[in-house]
Amino acid sequence: MFSSDSALSRAQSTVQLDNDQFRVTEWRFARNTETGWHVHSLDYVVVPMTTGELILNTRDDSYPFKLTAGAAYTRAPGLEHNIANHGGTEIVFLEVERK
Repeated sequence: MFSSDSALSRAQSTVQLDNDQFRVTEWRFARNTETGWHVHSLDYVVVPMTTGELILNTRDDSYPFKLTAGAAYTRAPGLEHNIANHGGTEIVFLEVERK
């Protein structure tokens, strides 16, 4: 099982757009970085810009998941989680939250 490691650095997040309808954030995960524990309050879409594998940590479990550049997916709000990159390459995605 993978878990969050307090020795990990924070992934870089850059808000690219924030208006009445949407917030678009670019996330960059260098090796051994993580988001930190958080909960989304809005529906959101993730658009991977690179292909690679990240680790999804929840309070109950942890598992790897593969991202494919250009293959968007959506998530509902409410699940507390932490995303981490333990791999050797940088992973980048856009997170689009609908307000």
